[in-house]
Amino acid sequence: MRIFWLAFAATMALGSVARADEIRVLSPGVGTSGGLREIAAAFAKKTGTKVTIVPGEMDKIAEAFKTATPAADLVILPMDLMGSVALDRGIKPGSFTPVGRVEIGLFKKESAPRPDISTVEKLAVVLKGASAIMYTNPASGSMQASMSDQLLKRPEFAGAKGLPVQGNAEPALRRGDGDAAALGLGLIQSPYLRGQVPGNPLLVGPLPPELGEHMDLAAAISARSTDLKDAQAFLAFLTSPEAAPLWAAKGTGLF
Repeated sequence: MRIFWLAFAATMALGSVARADEIRVLSPGVGTSGGLREIAAAFAKKTGTKVTIVPGEMDKIAEAFKTATPAADLVILPMDLMGSVALDRGIKPGSFTPVGRVEIGLFKKESAPRPDISTVEKLAVVLKGASAIMYTNPASGSMQASMSDQLLKRPEFAGAKGLPVQGNAEPALRRGDGDAAALGLGLIQSPYLRGQVPGNPLLVGPLPPELGEHMDLAAAISARSTDLKDAQAFLAFLTSPEAAPLWAAKGTGLF
C-alpha cells in the first residue's frame, strides 16, 4: 500500500509540473492569425513554457472565457469586449493590457492596377466601380465581417456590390474567385506602412483612417488562471520589443 501511495504522489507531482509548463490562451482568429501563433512559439522556445492557443468565435468567446473547462490563463479580445469581461470581474485586476491595432484593408486581384483609396471620396469611387466586393459572411460571427458589412451600407458607398463569402476575401481573390474587377475587404495580416506601396501585391492598402475600420486588441489574465507566474510572463512578452516584429509581420502594430 505504501508503494501505491508513493507512486500516486509521484504521478500527481509530475502532473503539477506539466501544468505549470503550459498556459492556455483564448483568442479569436484576428489575434491568432495576427501574430499570436508565432509569438507563442517564440515564448515557448525562450522559456520552455508551452502556449496552447484555444480558438474562439468572436461572438461567443467572452462567455467561453468565463465558463469553459479547462480554464484559459489569458484572453485576447478587442478592447470593447475586453472591457465587458473586466466589468464582470473575469480578469485579474491590473492585467488589462492594450496590445495593438489590426486594420481592415482593401484587396484586389494580383494583376489588377492598385487604385487610389487615400480619401473616403476616392474609396467610394473605387468600391462603386467594382464588379463585386467580397467580405467574410457576417453569419460567421466575425467582428471584421460585421464591420465590413456595415461599411458597405453607409450612404457614401450606396451602389457598391457587396458579396459575402465563406472564409476571407484575400484568399478568395488569390485562388481566382471573381473577375478582374472584383475587390475584397478583410483584415490586413501582412507587413505594410500606411502611405507606402504594400509588399503584398493583392493589398491596395488600409481604408482611410477617418472611417475607423480597425480592431484594437487587448490581452488580460483570467481570474480563473491557475498559473499566474507564467501567465504574467507571457503577458509581458506580448508587448515586448522581441514580440513587436512578429506582430508586425502579420500586420498588427503595437501601441
